[in-house]
Amino acid sequence: MKYLKAELPIAVALLVLALGFALEHSAVNHGGATLWGLLLVILAAIIGVAFRIAHHAEVLAMRLGEPYGTLILTLAAVSVEVVILVVLLTGEPNPTLARDTVFSAVMFDINGILGLAAIVGGLKHGQARYNISSANSFISMLLVAIGIGMFVPDFVPGEQWKLYSVFSIAMMALMYMAFLRLQTVEHRTFFEYSRSTDEEAHDESHSPNALHVGMMVGAIVLVGLLSEVLSVLLDAGLSGSSLPKAIPAVLVALISASPEILTALKAAQQDRMQTTVNIALGASLATVLLTLPVIEAIALFSGERIVMALTPVQAGMLLLTFLTVMNNLHDGETNAIEGISHFALFAAFIALVAMGMI
Repeated sequence: MKYLKAELPIAVALLVLALGFALEHSAVNHGGATLWGLLLVILAAIIGVAFRIAHHAEVLAMRLGEPYGTLILTLAAVSVEVVILVVLLTGEPNPTLARDTVFSAVMFDINGILGLAAIVGGLKHGQARYNISSANSFISMLLVAIGIGMFVPDFVPGEQWKLYSVFSIAMMALMYMAFLRLQTVEHRTFFEYSRSTDEEAHDESHSPNALHVGMMVGAIVLVGLLSEVLSVLLDAGLSGSSLPKAIPAVLVALISASPEILTALKAAQQDRMQTTVNIALGASLATVLLTLPVIEAIALFSGERIVMALTPVQAGMLLLTFLTVMNNLHDGETNAIEGISHFALFAAFIALVAMGMI
């Protein structure tokens, strides 16, 4: 009964899915509060399922250890984002959706998660310590990955985009496999600071691994089905409206970041800033190295180029973000002042989205 109670979000999501399919056309026809109300219910259900996916991934990670633990956690988080992205891309044409989603995810992870966690940890513990080698490793990989995947495409001629996409996919895959190997084997100590006291994944029932794998796969499929309804409602809600066009991208980033935000804040309260740094920078790196190749592969398969080149505003925000994170994460300590600087950038990101500039 305790196990079944823990899976209540998935049961509720199944009911919401049935409700969504039943009311989808009626909500689109009526519009207004009916449409947006159903959309918010669907969104809440997806976030609830995302939390359960993260839980099952954490249980498997604790049991299997490294390097499989990191691989499972990363794939579980990114799979939710990729599934929703793929579903949304099948709706109304939106060639910038993938770019805006990856950009939004980086803003959520670095400025949102790291900023809030540094504020919480700083106010409670003063200066929170972490292994500076992990921050340097993450940032160096992030700079190169975003450069290859999102800066360089702005200069690639239209007739050569397929060739560059193939190169980009191969390079991203190589970088991810190399980083995963180094993170979990040769340079594993870079990403550790002290004895782990992480008890995020509770597994008192000693349930079989196959059950957790099955629940993860089933939950990811459920996210895809819910996203089908979400896509229809979003297209209808945004069509002909003056709402920011980046809303779908921000929602996808929010869904994938929600479990990570709570985990990072709990770690900061417990003075485990190393966990927070690994979550914030690791999630950003995984988003770039795993999401972009999937989207580029879809573009090659469909023959329609997806815009990955950053806008001037996005490029400026990324530049400010990386200058700030390199300045703040240079001494192995964080504090509330550094957290406020990141949170200010996150607030600027939200303001730019609201004004329709991103």
